[in-house]
Amino acid sequence: MESWQRIDVASPDEAREALQTCCGSGRWVDRMLTRRPFGSQTALLSAAHEEWFALAREDWLEVFSHHPKIGDRESLRKRFVATRHLSEREQAGVDDASDALLGALASGNRTYMEKFGYIFIVCATGKNAAEMLALLRSRLGNAPDVELQIAAAEQAKITELRLRAL
Repeated sequence: MESWQRIDVASPDEAREALQTCCGSGRWVDRMLTRRPFGSQTALLSAAHEEWFALAREDWLEVFSHHPKIGDRESLRKRFVATRHLSEREQAGVDDASDALLGALASGNRTYMEKFGYIFIVCATGKNAAEMLALLRSRLGNAPDVELQIAAAEQAKITELRLRAL
């Protein structure tokens, strides 16, 4: 059964739970539930994209708070239990990273948080730790409004990957 079918035939509570694992915005989940049934994968992904970009900054920040920092294995284990399996797979590129590289990511994450007020969001799938660190460092130079749009676009990619994987 494809992901759109699972969401279409699920009870409201089951559909809510599935959608919440894909995107941590309560408003996004509510809007997606009202659009059921989707009828196709294309319709599901299109609705997800439309509803994501119709949200307010506060909704985006809510979702960002549902992610562990890139390379932060400790918070992944303790705080993000419900989506741990997803984040571990998405951040697999840091598995073989050296302590020095993980330290640089942690430092970059702190600097990013201080500048923008939320964690660094990147669609980590297929990227190694060095690539993610380079992206983090390059994005530190962005203006806050520009960076928020980039982070939101990265989250849209993450949500799509998670929807496809349901």
